[in-house]
Formats: sequence, C-alpha cells, structure tokens
Amino acid sequence: MPKAATSKGRSRRQTFHPSLEAVLYTEEQIKRRVRGLAREIKAVYGDGEFTIVSLINGAVMFTADLMREIDNPVRLDCIRVSSYGTRTKSVGTPQIVASLTLDIKDRDVLVIDDILDTGKTLSLVVSLARKLGPASLRTCVLLDKKARREVEFEADFVGFQIPNKFVVGYGLDFAERYRNLPCIGVLKTELQKLPA
Repeated sequence: MPKAATSKGRSRRQTFHPSLEAVLYTEEQIKRRVRGLAREIKAVYGDGEFTIVSLINGAVMFTADLMREIDNPVRLDCIRVSSYGTRTKSVGTPQIVASLTLDIKDRDVLVIDDILDTGKTLSLVVSLARKLGPASLRTCVLLDKKARREVEFEADFVGFQIPNKFVVGYGLDFAERYRNLPCIGVLKTELQKLPA
C-alpha cells in the first residue's frame, strides 16, 4: 500500500506544469546540485561555525535545503530586498525592506540568494554586510543569469548557469506565484504579465 502511494506521488510531481513552456531543472537535479554545493561550502568552511544570511522570499526553499545538507554549526538571519515587484525584470535600485538582526562582526558570513542576474541586489547586500565588519564574506546563488548582468559581480558558489529566460519555481516567483513548484522552469510568455 505505501509503495503504491509513493509511486503515485512521484508521477504527480513529475507532471509538466501547464504554466511552464520548459523545465530547466527537475526536482531531482536540484537536490543533487544542492548536495554538491553543500560539499563545496564545507570544503571552504571546514567544521567551523558561520552565519547564513538568506535573501527572502526567493531563497527560502534553497536556503532550507542547503542548511539540511550542512552539519556545521550555523546561525541564520534573513534580509528582505525589493527589486522585482510584479515585473519580470529587475527595475531601478533595489531597496532594503528588512535588514539583519544578528551581529555579524568578526563572523564568517555566507549570503544566499536564489538568482544572480543584474548583480544589483547582491552588490547592495554585500556592501551593507561589509560595513558590519564580518571576518569573511562569501556569496552563494542557486542560479546565475550572466546575460542580465549590469553590475560587475560574481558569486563564490553557483548552482546552475541559466540562459536569459524568466524562470519560476523552487522559491522563484512571478508576482508571488509559482514559488511552490518543485522544479525550475521557464514561465510561458503570455503569463508574464499581470491581468488588468
């Protein structure tokens, strides 16, 4: 009985979501890459403690899964930055909506974001964090969309390099929708605008 339920659940999750024109990375591919990133991070930090700063809402799922693969003592803080709103492209200058609560002075810090595209958001957050005097500061992103870069910035740890397509799923959204999809896919063009 449980075996049948598991099989049924797996086939349901692999169904192509009707809002996507293509799936870039499946749930299993994401899990494998997150495990790989955890190993890369562990190789840098060893067994030492470090502080994770997660950019929410987008990086929530990625951060949670990555943390579960790391056995180091870690502290977690979150920062909220507004850059997309209801658009498919980052516009203007990102704004810090909610800042850090933990003291990161003399701490090793890893900033985690879902996607690096223009570079404006991570540049802003890293600049803010550096002013607080961390011992070290590194960045980790799930996706890197180099074609959209406007500010010179490279992350220390990168999950996947992606083409210049608007993607959703696994924490990434359009107007706060699609974050819950287990895969990462390209949103259909006709859905990349809000209804009037």
